[in-house]
Amino acid sequence: MKLVSYTAPTPAEALKKAQMEHGEDALVVSTKQIKKGTLGSGGLYEVVIVLNEDKESKKETPPKKEETKEEKEKILDDDVLLDISNAARQISQIAKVSESKLSVEDEKEKGPSKENSSIDKEEILKVKQEILKLSDKIKIIQNMLWEEKGPSKEELPIPPEFSEIYKKASQSGMSKDHLHEIMKLTLENMPYRMRNNTETIKRYFQVLLQKIIPIRVELDLPKGAKKIMMFVGPTGVGKTTTLAKLAARYSFVKYKYKTGIITLDTYRIGAVEQLYQYAKMMRLPIEDVVDINDFDRAINSLNRCDIVLIDTVGSSQYDKDKIGRLKRILDRTNFDIDVNLVLSSTTKLEDLIDIYEGFSFLNIDTIIFTKMDETKNFGNIFSFVYDINKPISYFSIGQEVPDDIMEAEGEFLIKSIFEGFKKSKK
Repeated sequence: MKLVSYTAPTPAEALKKAQMEHGEDALVVSTKQIKKGTLGSGGLYEVVIVLNEDKESKKETPPKKEETKEEKEKILDDDVLLDISNAARQISQIAKVSESKLSVEDEKEKGPSKENSSIDKEEILKVKQEILKLSDKIKIIQNMLWEEKGPSKEELPIPPEFSEIYKKASQSGMSKDHLHEIMKLTLENMPYRMRNNTETIKRYFQVLLQKIIPIRVELDLPKGAKKIMMFVGPTGVGKTTTLAKLAARYSFVKYKYKTGIITLDTYRIGAVEQLYQYAKMMRLPIEDVVDINDFDRAINSLNRCDIVLIDTVGSSQYDKDKIGRLKRILDRTNFDIDVNLVLSSTTKLEDLIDIYEGFSFLNIDTIIFTKMDETKNFGNIFSFVYDINKPISYFSIGQEVPDDIMEAEGEFLIKSIFEGFKKSKK
């Protein structure tokens, strides 16, 4: 048997060199980074393979020919699959040895034997550890192709053990620019001793993302204080339903605040009737405002309320007339209004940013995301708040009033990105 090493700027390229020269006889022993990338040059990786010398001596090197782009991609795919297969065979062999030793260990319990006495429990533990290491190795190899399609080597060379989290994050709708920035932070700050296991890397990356997300924590209202919240946003995102959920939350689900409602959405008769119905069911006072001069009067009529929630008409971010009317109300009022932009989590990142820019001159205080249960991709939410640096206050996680709303949590959002949406009520 003979060990041969190959080096290249990426593990995939080094593996390709080995497989092209030795084919089925190339069994990968290790893959490691031997030189870190810098701003001026890429990194260097080494792949070590073991060869059967007898077969190698008989092997003739076929003449090389120029490959097309499609042929190169196919060879890379086949090479990665071959290495996965080899690693799987190694796991299978170790597993057989492990089972054999375990069966001998069972016999040992039945009675003493000289042969059985040579079996050490520590050896069995080592075998199990090797199986886990090889399993983790397969995960890395399965995602090695991302290097060919990921960030360019000039931008940011990323070790292959980070490929799994890179792949999941990039498929979640997260901005590639943001992902590369955060990957760079991770590589700069993560201790090398934590990089041996993909699960450890995943946990570290998730904690880092959680710390980046701006969240507004829901605080108890000081005694004697009054809070006025206005809900703005595009048509169809669920402003009225969100307001009803929060009205219930503040008045009897979590708190016992005196809560009142004002509606500015007099354009849609159905919306007004729906809100009046919610108010009647929860026995909450409600006022409607047709003329902007009546806005302060409506708030004063609810002066006994601790919290006042204001529903507005849905508007396209390009409808300057409707948004301008809200701006005039906010400019003329004598009250301090907390403006909440309500957005659907199903909206793609580019449109979220476009909507925010259309409503931003209302001086948005916080963001509420609805329809969390209607999508599988949440990276757009992360990149959106990372870009605008405005806090999230609530997540609407279903259609049920009043139950399906929760305080925004960084941990909940990041878990949704990497593990999928799971309803949580708080």
